[in-house]
Amino acid sequence: MDTKKLMNLALEGVDSLGFRLDQLGITSRVNRHNIAAFLMAEQKHLEGEWDSIQAKVDRRRSQFDHISQQVESRADAVLGPVLSRINRFRASQ
Repeated sequence: MDTKKLMNLALEGVDSLGFRLDQLGITSRVNRHNIAAFLMAEQKHLEGEWDSIQAKVDRRRSQFDHISQQVESRADAVLGPVLSRINRFRASQ
């Protein structure tokens, strides 16, 4: 079945349910417009949550990159003189 046909069928069902509930005096809040508004609001909410997660991941990635650069520079500072002495020792033999 085509998705457009399914969507129309679902919306017609929602409309008829809202109409029946309205006839019974229960509520007039169940209609396609309120459901669409709710779905759009939830979509924006989920997009905001996803953006928040992405920002946290990017922040952690940046922190990890910074720490790894610090470790590399400190290792070079410590191992550089040791390697130069080893190379001088090898060259003298």
